[in-house]
Order: sequence, then structure tokens, then C-alpha cells
Amino acid sequence: MKATPLEQRIARIAAPVIEDLGFSLVQVKIRSEGGVQSVQIMAENPATKRLGIDDCTKISKALSAVLDVEDPINGRYMLEMSSPGIDRPLTRIEDFETYSGFEAKLETDVPAENGQKRYRGFLRGIEGESILLSTDT
Repeated sequence: MKATPLEQRIARIAAPVIEDLGFSLVQVKIRSEGGVQSVQIMAENPATKRLGIDDCTKISKALSAVLDVEDPINGRYMLEMSSPGIDRPLTRIEDFETYSGFEAKLETDVPAENGQKRYRGFLRGIEGESILLSTDT
């Protein structure tokens, strides 16, 4: 999933704060529903690949202060902290190595010669900057 320029800016602001607390940023997503903007930040403990409620609280408090100063978002918004969970998005190249052997759904920006953009299969790691995926087709 491609990040918008605003999501990229918030990620640049959030990553150092999250890393200083001993965690890793996974993804920033901005959604709007019913006129309310929501900034969802997924983070994890690099050792466990999880994030508990107390960890979410700690990151949220630190991040709220920095976002208030940097003020990257026009208007009001809700900040949501979460763990990537079981259906986690794989957003970093190292994620594809870490979860090698797991089933995944991938979508490419550029279609293959046959027009296919969506794939389902098992991750087989990485080779340089390429993701290896075994499929039935």
C-alpha cells in the first residue's frame, strides 16, 4: 500500500519518537469517516513483533506531544495506536524475510506481462530488493 505525502511526513516525525522508546514503526494510515480524521499508527516491539496496551499508551503520549508541536495535520484528528495484529501489513522489505514461509497476498504497482497485479502464495524471503513468492500459477 502506497503512503500519501501526509502519511510519509507523519512517519518521518513518528519513527524517531517510536524508536527512542525501543519500538519500530510499521505503518501510518490516515482515514476520514464522517468528517473525522483518524491517524492510525502501527508499531511493534522488534523482539516480539507485538505491542501491548501499555506500550500503545506510552507511544501515544510521547507522539501526541511531538505531533502537537509539529502540527502536520490541518484541523482536528484522532490518534490511534495499534499493533499490526495477525493480518499485519508487510510494509518493510525485512518483513518479507521475517515472515518467510507464511501465506501472503501481494499487489504490485505495475502489472506483469499478462496483466496480473494480484498474487497469493507463500513468502520465500527476499533476494536483494525483490520479494520471493511461490504461487500455484
